[in-house]
Amino acid sequence: MSNDSLVVRTPHQLGALMRAFRKQAGFSQAALAERLGVSRQAITALEREPESATFERLMKVWAVLGLEVSLQRATGHTQPLDMEW
Repeated sequence: MSNDSLVVRTPHQLGALMRAFRKQAGFSQAALAERLGVSRQAITALEREPESATFERLMKVWAVLGLEVSLQRATGHTQPLDMEW
């Protein structure tokens, strides 16, 4: 994965990206879970359904993976959020 910013518009995209970044960082689900003080099953659920996680939990995962969040206005034509979720 490159250092370019990535656009996430749906929870499904977020879960797949977190999984990819976890693997790129060399963490198994169990190793990441240990770092966060949660179960491996919690990481599985987080990657499968990130929308069910608290923002605080997501921020902790991203910190361990060396990621940061940046919000910006959408450019170009995008569908309303209710259509994408």
